[in-house]
Amino acid sequence: MNFGRRITYRLAMACALAASAAATAQTSNVSPELMAKVKSEVKADSNRLVTMFKDIHQHPELGFMETRTAAIVARELKALGFDVQTGIGKTGVVGVLRNGAGPTVLYRADMDANSVEEATGLQYASKVRVKRDDGTEVPVAHMCGHDAHVTWMLGMAKAMVALKNQWSGTLILLGQPAEEPILGARAMVDDGLWTRHKLPTPDYFIGMHTAPGPVGMVVSSGGPKMAGTDQIDILFKGVGGHGSMPQMTKDPVLMAAMAVVQYQAIVSRTIEPQQTAVLTVGSIQAGVDNNVIPATALVKANLRWYDPKVRDQLIAGIKSISNGIARTYGMPEDQLPEVTMKGGSTPLVNDDALARRMAVPLRALLGDKNVVDNLPPATGSEDVHLLKGPHADVPFNFLIVGVADPAVFAKAQKEGKPFPYSAHNPNFVVDLKAIPVGTEVATVSMLELLGKRAP
Repeated sequence: MNFGRRITYRLAMACALAASAAATAQTSNVSPELMAKVKSEVKADSNRLVTMFKDIHQHPELGFMETRTAAIVARELKALGFDVQTGIGKTGVVGVLRNGAGPTVLYRADMDANSVEEATGLQYASKVRVKRDDGTEVPVAHMCGHDAHVTWMLGMAKAMVALKNQWSGTLILLGQPAEEPILGARAMVDDGLWTRHKLPTPDYFIGMHTAPGPVGMVVSSGGPKMAGTDQIDILFKGVGGHGSMPQMTKDPVLMAAMAVVQYQAIVSRTIEPQQTAVLTVGSIQAGVDNNVIPATALVKANLRWYDPKVRDQLIAGIKSISNGIARTYGMPEDQLPEVTMKGGSTPLVNDDALARRMAVPLRALLGDKNVVDNLPPATGSEDVHLLKGPHADVPFNFLIVGVADPAVFAKAQKEGKPFPYSAHNPNFVVDLKAIPVGTEVATVSMLELLGKRAP
């Protein structure tokens, strides 16, 4: 998940203000007695879950490469009695557990890691490096918390099986590949998630994601929460040659450099200031030698938006600037830049009523001040909601779960920092205390939405 600085800042403000308004009187499916049973089950399983988390953390896998992680998910769910299907959207996993009549609830955990070199110094830190399809070697680490997501889901699955006599309905647990490139959810749907694999239609859909807020803090907030996003590659073509004779070439590196600078004017000078719009260039790839002008240069850009019209303006601006620069440097019409649209997602919108409902048992679990229900929209993005596919009307809520050591978080606040670190940062840490807490949050959330077992 791509948590930008704005979501980091706004979540910090929400934490600092502590708050959410007090919940209106509302009953919950999770009684105090059932809450106590959840805590007991998770506590008894905590050592196993922490060990599992460390193992997944030490063996991170990039999008569509999650074979080891997917095998862990499939093995654990099968052992618990779930009906498991694998290989959906290449590496996706789905487990279904039917436990009598009642609601059907879908829960998703994403499995992929980042191309980031870990610098935490933890004993179980990742040292993994892999080769991409393009031949480049990159470091890989779970610097966004997807290792915790998988662990929470599997811990919740075990607790739900142990508490089968307390609830009634159907669980669908889904391990999703390739969230980071914003490709995995759509890949699973396109591979027949709801048709060929014949999953039951859910009545509710929930997911959870880490954030560097303090352990014990959860956001359950309705309305627009995350921006739409697009991943765009722009390939500038040129004429390569010797670095000592640039007049004999048409330099794509210069074209790319000029484009990156000019792209910034799209947001600052063509988008209405009140609109959300972000255009970030994350990579420029060109050449290998100091004295050789290459024939091509690749620019990798990322967009964030809420209004589809803004998206259209951003894309049109990129194409216009890129073509104009190429023409300026002498490229013919049949050699203008190639623009490739890769992964993308629409804005994520939480269901207001579902977010309010889920906040009730979470307040009982964590305390009123630790459940935030008023987080404003931010520019982070997700593709989780695309898993709904043809079931667009299914109520959906995406929880944000704090994973930073509370003492470390408090120290950062005293130093004037909104957070001790951000997602996708080499120093991103999921505090081990967050493993049982996140498992409790997931379990209580599922029990809230499923039917009570008849006595």
